[in-house]
Amino acid sequence: NEFGHPEWLDFPRQGNNESYHYARRQFHLADDHLLRYRFLNVFDRDMNKLEERFGWLASPPAYVSETHESNKVIAYERANLLFIFNFHPSQSYTDYRVGVETPGKYKIALDSDAPEYGGHSRLDHTTEFFSQQCPHNHRSNSLLQPNALNESDGQSRGHQHTHHLKVYIPSRVAIVLQNMDIQI
Repeated sequence: NEFGHPEWLDFPRQGNNESYHYARRQFHLADDHLLRYRFLNVFDRDMNKLEERFGWLASPPAYVSETHESNKVIAYERANLLFIFNFHPSQSYTDYRVGVETPGKYKIALDSDAPEYGGHSRLDHTTEFFSQQCPHNHRSNSLLQPNALNESDGQSRGHQHTHHLKVYIPSRVAIVLQNMDIQI
């Protein structure tokens, strides 16, 4: 894929005269401290460590518990981890409620906003998130922003959870929360 590359990737083919010029990874860019590629390299390393520890890529398919177009938030659970993405360019959310299947205490396992990834360090990694019993999005446990309720009838959109976590989700961030009550 081309994510994190300054140029496109183009493998040898007839249309480029079988050239290998753009068929390469430029790993040396991570060593240049004038560029931000070093942060992407560290994030990639830590994301792979998270996979080694939890095996989330080989786990059963994820349950998407939150997709909110106007908020630009997606949340899903996989391998006892809760993945939360805020793609909004400027809007952060406090006390955003997201449904969870398994109740318990959650802590941050990975945070794309951490300073080691070139982020702004807007999350406190000592924070513990405790699930609360409250219906949301057809999940037996949940995390929701108050205005995610249907304003006409006060009901939540989508599926229903019985538990939730309330989380601060900064703009342009990916957060992975680990359920600390489950042994890995």
